[in-house]
Amino acid sequence: MLPLLLASSSSYRRELLARLRLPFQWASPDLDEQRLAQEPAADLVRRLARQKAEALATSHPAHLIIGSDQVAVLGEQILGKPHTAERACEQLLQASGKQVTFLTGLALLNTSTGHCQVDCVPFTVTMRALDRERVERYVAAEQPLDCAGSFKAEGLGVSLFQSTHGCDATSLIGLPLIRLVDMLTEEGVVIP
Repeated sequence: MLPLLLASSSSYRRELLARLRLPFQWASPDLDEQRLAQEPAADLVRRLARQKAEALATSHPAHLIIGSDQVAVLGEQILGKPHTAERACEQLLQASGKQVTFLTGLALLNTSTGHCQVDCVPFTVTMRALDRERVERYVAAEQPLDCAGSFKAEGLGVSLFQSTHGCDATSLIGLPLIRLVDMLTEEGVVIP
């Protein structure tokens, strides 16, 4: 089996990939993640996932490189990482009682053959009706400042949900393992 490389500095993605019990390394790709003019959100995450994998191909020949990117979409608006508590509160109040769709781009690049599988895995969260006090309490408790959509689904953020819908709950955290297993299997990787 070719060595696995996760093209990400995300601790969340590393924790998810570790669930597969496969040895892997990780490295952070240096990449401009700006959205292109009029680029649909699903195209954006597919493009960035592929570019993240490709950015490390030269320095990691004979590897399977995993790239992933995620955005949260509310209506037609892409919600980025809030970076500040104030912005996190704004995003959560904006999403109150509405559906937020998380689009996670996934790429698996075989640098030996050049073969690259790319997909986008959606997952939708319907938020509870939220008031400012609850939102501020949540943001202060969990500090979801580096999370698209301003919550951590693997933690207390689940208390903000009314319901969820999707084929792979791990895509909500940033790395769709069900789809990744399909891609790895296609490359001949045996999952323990």
